[in-house]
Amino acid sequence: MPIIAPSLLSANFLQLDKACEMLNNSEAEWFHLDVMDGRFVPNISFGIPVVSAIRKATKKICDVHLMIEEPQNFAEAFQQAGADILTVHVEACTHLHRNLQQIKSLGMKAGIAINPHTPLDAIKEVIAEADLVCIMSVNPGFGGQKFIASTLSKIEKLKNIITQSNAKTLIEVDGGVTLENANAIVKAGADVLVAGNTVFNSSDPAGAIKLLKNIH
Repeated sequence: MPIIAPSLLSANFLQLDKACEMLNNSEAEWFHLDVMDGRFVPNISFGIPVVSAIRKATKKICDVHLMIEEPQNFAEAFQQAGADILTVHVEACTHLHRNLQQIKSLGMKAGIAINPHTPLDAIKEVIAEADLVCIMSVNPGFGGQKFIASTLSKIEKLKNIITQSNAKTLIEVDGGVTLENANAIVKAGADVLVAGNTVFNSSDPAGAIKLLKNIH
């Protein structure tokens, strides 16, 4: 059974308290929080104050995905805001190994996010240092995009790299995850499903989470 990490980017921002309450009472294990700076991606979402507020509203894992330039400058602030997992983009990190060490030294789990066009070779040498790899199955920046089909073979390749490295790294898939394609994504090797619109645009968000959770 996959870990379900609904993305609050798709929630109604005027009712984040209700979204948090729904997630707390649902089968979702993680809250996925997308932080965008308008530089690394062509959009601005939310930052440290929102993460801090959500932290106070849940005891579940806060999975913070930094789609920002120079993430090393903000790692400590997000740790103080309550991030349990901090994921940085390989494309934004000149010294990725150092970034991962910094995150772990602050007591958080360290994640690497990788864009659709970036080859897995870019992270192969540091895979054992990562607690999680977030494979972007859409181009980052906006919710509601269509899943890129070639992602499935990328998940399979990453699973092989992790197995060969004897690493315990989790594979998270972010972007365009639906009830229709979730089964194929899990079969390819994904451990964590990030779902935004599939959950929050549903007439029964908790029910949608339950359906995703029970995919084998």
